Parts: sequence; structure tokens; C-alpha cells
Amino acid sequence: MTGVLQFSWELGGSGWATCRIADGGSEQKHFVSYCTDALSDLLHAVAGLYGTATDQRVSFDLEPAEVRWRLRRRGVDVHIAIYQFPDLDKSWDAPDEEGALSWSSTQPRRVFSHAVMEAAAAVLGLHGEVGYLEKWVQHPFPVAALQDLRRLHLRDDACLHEDCRADRDS
Repeated sequence: MTGVLQFSWELGGSGWATCRIADGGSEQKHFVSYCTDALSDLLHAVAGLYGTATDQRVSFDLEPAEVRWRLRRRGVDVHIAIYQFPDLDKSWDAPDEEGALSWSSTQPRRVFSHAVMEAAAAVLGLHGEVGYLEKWVQHPFPVAALQDLRRLHLRDDACLHEDCRADRDS
């Protein structure tokens, strides 16, 4: 389904974040653990959609469960499929299809990339690098990954959002 995409990443208690994605038809919400560098991994995967690879994966540890996002670029669109596995330790090498498909949506790459970039920037703006590390504990804020995604998004997408126009003009 293509619709109004919403994405958020909010730091909670020490070492936890709430990740929410919705497309107007349905939504997914997960409580992600700091056992992986989840936000950094997501930013790198989304940036990877600008290269020659058409398939990106990112895994979020929910302790003990796993949520795996599979991102497939199809022309100017991205198909997002979220699979759930009951135990990360047992599913790490399992094919995506062994998990339960819990959410999927197809979105323009520019919309999906912008939503992820905007959410990450909001986290940085709210907490700063020091505050992020204090809350996320094991991993610093992925500044370089956010900058790389922003650079690729500005270079390759015809983004009409006000903040993108301001970035382009500066």
C-alpha cells in the first residue's frame, strides 16, 4: 500500500527505543534494544538504496525476539517488509520467509528516506550526541550515517520538503 508514511524513533529508558512506522493503512511499533546499533544500521540500509544494490536488510533486537526489515528498491519505489522472529539467537541466519510477515508497504524512495532521515535528525535535535549516548548507552549517535543519507537524498531525490530546500540552498 502506498499512502502517507510516518516513521518515528524515540529513545525511552536506558538502552531502549520505540520504533514506529505507519502508512495510513496499518502500522508497526517495536521496542528496540541497544544490543545492536539499530538506528545506525537503519540509516546505512536506507543509504544503501541509493547504490547499485536493490536489497537491504536491517535487524532489530527486541530481546529475545528479532524484527527484520527487508528493503527492496523497485525503480523509484521501496518495498518495505517487516518479518518477526521469536528468538534472535535462533533466527540470525534464517531466511526472511521463515519469519512471520507482520507489515509491508511500498513507498517512493524519496518519501521513505526523508521520513527516516527526519526521525533521526529529530532524535539528534532532542538529545544531542551526549544525551543520545547517555540513553542508548552502547553506541554513539550515527552522525556520519545521517549525513551520508542526507547527502544522497539531496543529490538524488526531488524532495520538496522545506528542510530539504533549506539544505540545498545553504
